[in-house]
Amino acid sequence: MMEQRLEIIPVKITEDLTVMVEAKALGGEEDVSSKLLDFKPVTDAIEAITATIASTVSKVKPDKATVELSLEVGVQSGKLTTLLVNGTGKGNLKLTLQWGK
Repeated sequence: MMEQRLEIIPVKITEDLTVMVEAKALGGEEDVSSKLLDFKPVTDAIEAITATIASTVSKVKPDKATVELSLEVGVQSGKLTTLLVNGTGKGNLKLTLQWGK
């Protein structure tokens, strides 16, 4: 199995904030460490995933809901991308719903 290459890259969070992010290289050779990548694709993915889950949870109407996502950041074609990954549990998405009597 081929080893995934991790890189520490600068990522623009807001106009005034840049953070260093550990990201997996998902494609061929490309120098991304010298580029300032935008974090918006990651936040867009989180928003879309959570909105879809919230819609489903609102349909089943539990008294309490907990959702855990295991996400990693990757670089593909010179852009950040979000990966749903295997977390500490048995999967990459853990959903707990509770109903009272």
